[in-house]
Amino acid sequence: MSIDGCVLAMQGNGCVAIATDHRLGCASSFGQRIAGDFKKVFKVGPRMFVGLTGFLADVNTVWDRLRYRQNLYEIKENCEMSPEAFTTMLSNLLYEYRFGPYHVQAVVAALNACSLQPYICSIDLIGAPTKKDSFVFCGNCDKQMQGMCETLWTPNLEPEELFVTMSQTLTHAFDRNITSGSGATVYLIEGDKIMERVIDVRMD
Repeated sequence: MSIDGCVLAMQGNGCVAIATDHRLGCASSFGQRIAGDFKKVFKVGPRMFVGLTGFLADVNTVWDRLRYRQNLYEIKENCEMSPEAFTTMLSNLLYEYRFGPYHVQAVVAALNACSLQPYICSIDLIGAPTKKDSFVFCGNCDKQMQGMCETLWTPNLEPEELFVTMSQTLTHAFDRNITSGSGATVYLIEGDKIMERVIDVRMD
């Protein structure tokens, strides 16, 4: 069973946002929806989120192992994990199984705990990270997302502008991809708060 859908992260001026759709689909029957309330984005720190897409069982396994390794790290180091350290840990976990990989792609979005600098990075199924200062994404809707992000994203977006850009990107990309949709959630991370908003997109 495939999760379908996608995860998108964008960077703004002192803020970062990560969003996902709610669709859970079946890969063996193209376009079949199993559920419309599936969670793909997880909070891993006060200002850090990770989004996982791919094969359902592998997503659950990777998330459980990430939490286990993160807890060990924070107990040993007596401090919160930085976005860079979390990305490295996730990359190493996926690379360990490169010859029989987890069918999982990931996106990390965070604000650095000390400097509050935005951080976004995508990681493929064998653990190769791609850090950018603009936008990253993963999932089934990648071609549609690439075009919409390049069209709508601009540097130094303020928080509300970033939310609007994310919403428009998701709405237009999902209209062009049958394996995404069923609603979407946007998490907007700022220095002093995190806003979670649900937006209406295709529900079929």
